[in-house]
Amino acid sequence: MRFTRSILAASAVAALSVGTTTALASPASAAPNTTPQKVCGSGYKTVNSAKVGSLGTVYLTYNASNGQNCVTTIRNNPGKAVNMSAWISVPDTGESHYDEGLFTSYAGPTHVYGKGHCVDWGGGIANTYVQVFGSNCGSLKEHRVTFTR
Repeated sequence: MRFTRSILAASAVAALSVGTTTALASPASAAPNTTPQKVCGSGYKTVNSAKVGSLGTVYLTYNASNGQNCVTTIRNNPGKAVNMSAWISVPDTGESHYDEGLFTSYAGPTHVYGKGHCVDWGGGIANTYVQVFGSNCGSLKEHRVTFTR
């Protein structure tokens, strides 16, 4: 939960302070047919996803050959660069990765080793965010939160 709060705080600060290095990251460019597999790389299969309002989708992918999870946030309609984010955390190990900035089409990829562990992940587009906690833990039920700032 501490990680999630810091992610939200970082997103809010970045969104308010356009002059920072993070917010001025180079826009990602991609064709309108960008897929999670194109962003994360070969061998990754989509195992979960969450809508970011009507703006796009955050995808959780997994590569069974190396145990890596990958998260990317992809806009439905690429265009002018907007604040976007993608993040993933493995609470059991403390490993996490985050990507945030002004992007035209997608944020990420964010990779962590997650074989045999639950993962928390999410992302945002403009001022709409989604978070998924306790995901891909077998029979345990995940918890999803979507909000607008």
